[in-house]
Amino acid sequence: MTTEESILNKIQILITNHFETPQKAFEFFDEESDGKLTKREIVELLKQAQISGFLRGIVSSKLIEGYDRNGDELIDWEEFKAAIAKIKK
Repeated sequence: MTTEESILNKIQILITNHFETPQKAFEFFDEESDGKLTKREIVELLKQAQISGFLRGIVSSKLIEGYDRNGDELIDWEEFKAAIAKIKK
C-alpha cells in the first residue's frame, strides 16, 4: 500500500466509523460553518484520521491542490464529495 493509499484509507476509516454520512463529517470539520474547509480545518481532519504530524501539512496542501477546482484554496462540499468518491474506489 502506497503512502497515498494509506492516508486515504485512514480518512475513509475516520468518516465511516465516526460519522453517519460524509456530509456530517464535512460539517463537523467546517468549524466556521461557511461551507468550505480551510487548510487548518483539513489539518484537523487529518489529525483525527491519525495522520502523523509531519505529513499533515504536506497532505493538506496536496489535497487542496488536487481537489480545489475553483482555485480558492479551500475545499467546498462538491470538492469534498469528489475526494470521497476517489477514496471509495
